[in-house]
Amino acid sequence: MNRNGLVVLDKPPGLTSRDAVDRAARWFPRKTRIGHAGTLDPLATGVLVVAVGRATRLIEYVQAMPKAYRTRVRLGATSDTDDAAGTVTGNPAASPVGEDAVRAALAGFVGAVEQVPPAYSAARVEGRRAYALARRGADVDLAPRPVRIDRIEVREYRWPDLELDVLCGKGTYIRSIARDLGRALGVGGYVTVLRRLRVGPFTVEEAVPLDADPPALLPMAAAVSGLPAVRVTAAEVRRLRNGQAVSAAGEGETAVLDESGELVAVGRAAGGWLKPEKVLGAA
Repeated sequence: MNRNGLVVLDKPPGLTSRDAVDRAARWFPRKTRIGHAGTLDPLATGVLVVAVGRATRLIEYVQAMPKAYRTRVRLGATSDTDDAAGTVTGNPAASPVGEDAVRAALAGFVGAVEQVPPAYSAARVEGRRAYALARRGADVDLAPRPVRIDRIEVREYRWPDLELDVLCGKGTYIRSIARDLGRALGVGGYVTVLRRLRVGPFTVEEAVPLDADPPALLPMAAAVSGLPAVRVTAAEVRRLRNGQAVSAAGEGETAVLDESGELVAVGRAAGGWLKPEKVLGAA
């Protein structure tokens, strides 16, 4: 059985991402290294990419991939967690907002924007997790951080419920979009439903539930599918594993595959040479 690769989970509601990974661990021998590439809130469902064995060294590449979400936002109220899992406070002064105004406000969130993470999030404040401080009742002052939101589409809007599709980059909080949209409209807003449909090439259609039989692992190369790739000979694989450069065309970060197509390293190409940066050991 191959013990190095990826699994695309369909995370159910009510579990943390860590809980989901711990349950998935039953599919593999004890002490197998396993981790996830991008946290989903307990309320959220959908694509959670799990790395197994040597593939855990490639998590950063999956985390950097674009993500697609479908969410429902409730306008006219707020939540201390910015989703339905928290304490919800209605806004009795809120009146229905027209769809044109909603669309206009959403347009301001698309592009390279500054976003403040939710107080209940894994973002760090002076080295401590924001959610840990928020749960103790402490004031959480998080600085805005740059994120990229490529597209927000309105699927359905019937006050006070708004369904959106969001395509975004690493580090984007959908809860923050709901919160900030509510503020922009002057009525409040929070997430009631959140489902991650895709991470890079990994889609919810291929995701497996936690109660499934042990799934076959996707190859490690799938974790770096966004990088240009080169194939090398067995002799060149040995050189790379000894920390030596090999001749290669191209420039920049590159996935290195052996003659069978298995990922053996990630390197950096420049000036006709490829220097290994992350070498994956032999099976």
